[in-house]
Amino acid sequence: SLAGRAEQQRQTGDYAGAAATLERALRIQPQEAYLWNRLARVRLEQGLGSQAGNLAARSNALAGDQAKLKKNNWDLIATVRRQSGDLQGALEAERLADGG
Repeated sequence: SLAGRAEQQRQTGDYAGAAATLERALRIQPQEAYLWNRLARVRLEQGLGSQAGNLAARSNALAGDQAKLKKNNWDLIATVRRQSGDLQGALEAERLADGG
């Protein structure tokens, strides 16, 4: 699968390749929340925090009742906010990650 290939690329440090593979997968399945989450993770690892946070939020909007995926997205958003100095926003995201 494209998601599997992207994960292999990410694990070997080929973040640009992983992002390109995920973007291709998203052209095929634009409503797939998991793919948006994976792309957010890659962007965070590339140091593109703002983009990562936006992608994680998009994943959340599509995630429906996928609680584990939403938690992962909120954890990622908390990391992005903390890195940008938004400690209050990070705490709020952590609270949401914990189901609150």
